[in-house]
Amino acid sequence: MKTIIEPFRIKSVEPIRMTTRAERERLLKAAGYNLFKLHSDDVIIDLLTDSGTSAMSSAQWGAVMIGDESYAGAPSFYRFEAAVKDLMDFRHIIPAHQGRAAEHLLFTLIAKTGDLIPSNTHFDTTRGNIEAMGAEALDIPIAEGRVPSLDHPFKGNMDLAALKSVLEEQGHRIPAVMMTITNNAGGGQPVSLENIRAAAALAKAHRKPFYIDGCRFAENAWFIKLREPGQQDRPIKDIVRDCFAIADGMTMSAKKDAFANIGGWLALNDDALAERARTLLIQTEGFPTYGGLAGRDLDAIAQGLKEIIDEDYLRYRVRSNSYIAERLDAMGIPVVKPAGGHAVFIDARAFLPHIPPLQYPGQALTCAMYEAGGIRACEIGTVMFGRKPDGTEAPGAMDLVRLAMPRRVYTQSHADYVVEVLEEVAAAKNSLQGMRIIKEPPMMRHFTAEFAKL
Repeated sequence: MKTIIEPFRIKSVEPIRMTTRAERERLLKAAGYNLFKLHSDDVIIDLLTDSGTSAMSSAQWGAVMIGDESYAGAPSFYRFEAAVKDLMDFRHIIPAHQGRAAEHLLFTLIAKTGDLIPSNTHFDTTRGNIEAMGAEALDIPIAEGRVPSLDHPFKGNMDLAALKSVLEEQGHRIPAVMMTITNNAGGGQPVSLENIRAAAALAKAHRKPFYIDGCRFAENAWFIKLREPGQQDRPIKDIVRDCFAIADGMTMSAKKDAFANIGGWLALNDDALAERARTLLIQTEGFPTYGGLAGRDLDAIAQGLKEIIDEDYLRYRVRSNSYIAERLDAMGIPVVKPAGGHAVFIDARAFLPHIPPLQYPGQALTCAMYEAGGIRACEIGTVMFGRKPDGTEAPGAMDLVRLAMPRRVYTQSHADYVVEVLEEVAAAKNSLQGMRIIKEPPMMRHFTAEFAKL
């Protein structure tokens, strides 16, 4: 059928406050033109992130009610641990309150000043945690991954020749190799199983541990099933297990592909490193059987991990994003091709060529979308990645705007509304102005910076 139907029924609803354009212009100006600073009830369609914004199922809400809040040894932890190990069979599963906390644990233990950590593309919090240790986060995606308009099945792949070269030339600086699935900052693009295995083999050949940032592992597995030769008839669960079987550990935000509103974990095979991680966890997050989470959250994650590998859901999830991307492409709005698993990415640099990268075309577009239709999106470009650790600034590799779709939250009519708002923005795009930053923190500035229109 042509119509995309949601593979679920809606039992509970939340009202949306319908604002006027005049209200939105006033609210955005008061927020310093930073959409992170808006109140969420002033947003009509919230596509800022898919992190922690999922709608939980009735089974997850049922799991919440059996959560055990014992400080140590709660059965909720053991149900959570078993659910993780069913998909990713690591020896040690260490809960944390979200993915960036797991990253902080890992990089505090393995990184130091002068180190270099290569990846296909580090996302913002990963990069921030690496740089906080004085290390360098190196992105080496394949060349095709830097061309938004190019259609390629696995644009999230790591450049294996570049990885081999950096391991040979700077191996003394490299404590580990990372892989992000899917490649969020690269347009939500998947990584092939072949590429994961090859990158892991290179790391092991140079005696470096290989870690996976697995936030969107199920979406990545679905793309592998759809696009990678020899994978079409395999269950998603088997593909997921293969992705992690060759890794030494992983970081995870359960706020993505576990349908949870909070939570994450660090998984490791190294017994000594896991012991150090648990000691640090007790200092910063909590006892190792809760890690900063309530027992009910651990049970919600355990149930979510069972639901995320459902193929009917994954088919709907990916098709919903491709539907929006196809509509925008037909209107002449440049999008990253093919559509990613969790979001549609607009190429703001190509869409607004009259705005130079250092005047932040992505930020200008996100502001225009909010003013026109109350849509909140996220800039992933020069604002997010342009500021270097030494304080200098350069254009990001790309200037993208991410429309991140919360899981099981919006319907196809909401998607059509997003398309209609962008059609209105496109009609007036030549009048959009660049922006300047008037206030910013020294790191991860996109969360709290303030802007003014030029």
